[in-house]
Amino acid sequence: MPSNIIDRKIIDTLARRAAGSGADGGNPRLKEIVHRLTHDLMVAIDELDISMDEFWTGVAYFAAAGKSDELGLIAPGLAVEHFLDLRLDEAERLAGIEGGTQRTIEGPLYVAGAPLAKGEARLDDGSDDGEVLFMEGRVTGPDGKPVAGAIVDVWHANTKGNYSHFDPGQVPFNLRRRIETDADGAYRFRTIMPAGYGCPPGSQSRLLFESLGRHAERPAHIHFFVSAPGYRKLTTQINIEGDEYLHADFAFGTRDGLIPSVTRVAEAAEVHGRGLNAPFALIGFDFTLVPEIEGAVTTEINRPRAAA
Repeated sequence: MPSNIIDRKIIDTLARRAAGSGADGGNPRLKEIVHRLTHDLMVAIDELDISMDEFWTGVAYFAAAGKSDELGLIAPGLAVEHFLDLRLDEAERLAGIEGGTQRTIEGPLYVAGAPLAKGEARLDDGSDDGEVLFMEGRVTGPDGKPVAGAIVDVWHANTKGNYSHFDPGQVPFNLRRRIETDADGAYRFRTIMPAGYGCPPGSQSRLLFESLGRHAERPAHIHFFVSAPGYRKLTTQINIEGDEYLHADFAFGTRDGLIPSVTRVAEAAEVHGRGLNAPFALIGFDFTLVPEIEGAVTTEINRPRAAA
């Protein structure tokens, strides 16, 4: 079938009718969005000569991806979640908000309600024989002053790339904690070095990316929400230097300012001082929060998340 065969006026009329533009009632914002997306989809079908078989294959694909709860992987994998971060960065710049720690994607594996600790915590339950990692730092404002009582909400995968709650082999909230900073704005935790993960073998998400000639792997990383009264909530993660996929994350989550150095500590005195009998890894990373500004675009994002 040839492309570009439908008059654009016909497409616009159909899209407006589909969005209820001429009907009373309904949600005006929803009408606006549905009209634009329906219009652009129809234009794409016409311009790209998308066949009926291709269209219904796409519908079946998204139905299957939704059934297996993979849309949370597909959105970052198609760079849409990263694009939303870039757009929020620019909106903040235009509002005069600058100077905080870089944000990056949340991903689909957060679980609300992790146990709260004061100042420091141990994240792992001791069942995973991975490299011990200590991570510590401070939460400050842009002036460098400590933010006491900030909540550092941290979560990451185990050495097999699996997350508790989604992995029935892990106890609830393994490798997940909320840590309240002390009077100096400091936080610290002991955990194990995480591994990266990939979209599950045979999954709809892996099928898509491999069909695009891409891989479906993420580098090792640790997720954070950092929040405090009067400051804008930060959603970010740090990546582990040296990972094979560090600069080739299928989810576009790597940002240059979020790759701290990893120090390997083997001196006996330091090892024993930490209560260990083997070398460990150490990461230092400070978070900078920026004050909330009335009327600025929000960083509190409402999206489907798992709950314990």
